[in-house]
Amino acid sequence: MLYAVVDIETTGGHASANGITEVAINIHDGSEIVESYSTLVNPKRPVPMHITALTGIDDEMLVNAPLFEDVALQIYQLLHDKVFVAHNVNFDYSFLKHHLAAAGYELNCRKLCTVRLSRKLIPGKSSYSLGKLCSALQIPIQNRHRAAGDADATSILFKLLLDHDQEGMISEMLKKTSKEQVLPPHLDKASVTRLPSQPGVYYFKDNKGKIVYVGKAKDLKKRVLSHFAGNKPNRQRQDFLRTIFSVDYVICGTELMALILEANEIRRLWPENNRSMKRYEHKYDLYAFEDQNGYLRLAIDKHKKNIKALQSFNNLLEGYNYLNHLVEKYQLCARLCYLQKTATKCMAHENGQCFGACSGIETVAVYNNRLNKALIEIEKEQPSFALVDEGRNSDEWSCLLVEQGKFYGMGYFTDKSYLNEGLSPIKNDLTVYHSNSYILNLILNHAEQHPQKLYKL
Repeated sequence: MLYAVVDIETTGGHASANGITEVAINIHDGSEIVESYSTLVNPKRPVPMHITALTGIDDEMLVNAPLFEDVALQIYQLLHDKVFVAHNVNFDYSFLKHHLAAAGYELNCRKLCTVRLSRKLIPGKSSYSLGKLCSALQIPIQNRHRAAGDADATSILFKLLLDHDQEGMISEMLKKTSKEQVLPPHLDKASVTRLPSQPGVYYFKDNKGKIVYVGKAKDLKKRVLSHFAGNKPNRQRQDFLRTIFSVDYVICGTELMALILEANEIRRLWPENNRSMKRYEHKYDLYAFEDQNGYLRLAIDKHKKNIKALQSFNNLLEGYNYLNHLVEKYQLCARLCYLQKTATKCMAHENGQCFGACSGIETVAVYNNRLNKALIEIEKEQPSFALVDEGRNSDEWSCLLVEQGKFYGMGYFTDKSYLNEGLSPIKNDLTVYHSNSYILNLILNHAEQHPQKLYKL
């Protein structure tokens, strides 16, 4: 078996928007290097100053260097039938795969990461960066942060790892069924192996234990592994993979519960790599209040955390349409409902919907009586029910509670009979969660699709 020990230098951290400035490849037969190749590459873009400061490679050095497409065939021939070895292998592999594809060559190699191998075969080191690891192991590095120098040091490290591998770990990692090499360099395989194939929520953490991403899954193990499939070259993915050091999880009874827990956890933790779920909040609400003259008034306004809303809406138009419905049905005053703000006379007078509350002609008692009927309708429209489904194991059930149109919370129980005892016993056994229109719509849609799981309260 032949190995290609690779190191590259680049203009930046992700392949889709950056070029390669230097490539070094050592062909290793497991005992020694049998062939070496290195070249500078003109990336067709300026080298950033901080890259020059790190590597010493500047624009002037690359003016007469070959373009990548000029050396692509030679690089492909060296790599394509070898095991691709590198320190943080997915970084080097993503760059070369991306740029070889642009030149017309499809690279598909088995991979070995010397970071992951070192963590397994030489545990207990304070750092597994190439420089610090080589220093700890007394491996000489010449021309640090240059491709040839780093590739030579990685080759020595790789031979040391081969010699330490008394249990055939490398052979196991190279099997097609092994997921080892798709994992981020700092994520231990055991933390993924222990994941159950059940619904739940998972948490990716960085080197300090901070949660950087929260996700939901129908199958935790399958979903977590899907994050690492492929070699997407974009910056967001590459930066994301570099931050993952561990994964934790919470098992849920159903995928719906996982969705709800995910939404609440993103709101609670606000992880830097979650984006879409951060948008889900009530945007507008319907409020009722009494004005200084004693008239009850309805108004659509932006969501306010500390004021109880009668109804919630995803956008202003949805709210106004609902309020117009109430105005027509209960002959409410459009001006007192803030549907008409500028006219001196309520336009509702023309079609008989307003009896003069806005001008003080209609008494408070008469007007408020009609508006109270509207409030009763609003309250009746808010359902109270429990969704009962599978639990986390065969000995329990899961329960999601909606009370007066608001998601209250969820939890687990072992005896269905307590559902007949009313709301209070159920609420005592549930964990309270944040409710918003996204979560409520998930629950209502599920209830509509699975009426057999619905318990009206």
